Amino acid sequence: MMKYVLFDTETTGNTELDRIIQVGALVIDSEKYEFNEIEYAENIFDNIQERKVLVFDELCSSEVNISFEAMEVHNITPEMLVNKPKFSETKFSKMLNELNSNENYLIAHNIKFDLGMLEKEGFQNNFKLIDTYKCAKAIFPDFNHHRLQYLRYFLGLYKIEQEEAQKLGIIIKAHDAIGDVLVMKLLLDELLKHKNYEELHEITKAPLISTKFSFGKYKGKSFDEVRAVDNGYLLWAMNNLDDEDLKYSIKKFLGLI
Repeated sequence: MMKYVLFDTETTGNTELDRIIQVGALVIDSEKYEFNEIEYAENIFDNIQERKVLVFDELCSSEVNISFEAMEVHNITPEMLVNKPKFSETKFSKMLNELNSNENYLIAHNIKFDLGMLEKEGFQNNFKLIDTYKCAKAIFPDFNHHRLQYLRYFLGLYKIEQEEAQKLGIIIKAHDAIGDVLVMKLLLDELLKHKNYEELHEITKAPLISTKFSFGKYKGKSFDEVRAVDNGYLLWAMNNLDDEDLKYSIKKFLGLI
């Protein structure tokens, strides 16, 4: 039976050395969620046997110190991690390895970052991947931003999140792993109004082609417009930005691929 694992991590920081200190996840059963939508809506949260949703909200210890910048974001302090298990010993880690098959979907917002954190813990992915950030960019290209908290408010997800959170026993806080996962689940519901899971997976796999800059000093300008006034910026962006889709788009525009 197909499973959908929606997850988010909080970490000691965002450098190559940093590690996971919190994970939140919802594991959804396809029998209820995909094939019997009415029954899911009415009965999924009645009790833990019927709801077909597993909830993971775990802190874990790390030998890497938490940066103060990270604490500022997620409010996790070293004292909160005393006597907590290592990530590999968490219930989430064990579940993840049990479900690690290309029959199942692993879903996150900006999955490249979170998957990279899992890989530091020795995880080797076999799931089909869905990146809700990339899919939101593809489905809602005219939105100013595609950050999870922006979409939470822009799409009105905040209006329905509390009821669902109460049914799952989740407390929603910005930049808290399980709170972000619940918001991501509501975002996923919005994306599924436009594309099915396999189509979202295909969007995640393929480069997302753009023809203009969505940020920076040339925000809103097409590549053609920028080339006419500052061709060097195109070359700089192609070689220095972290956005792989944008770099691919510029290379394609310049005829390099």
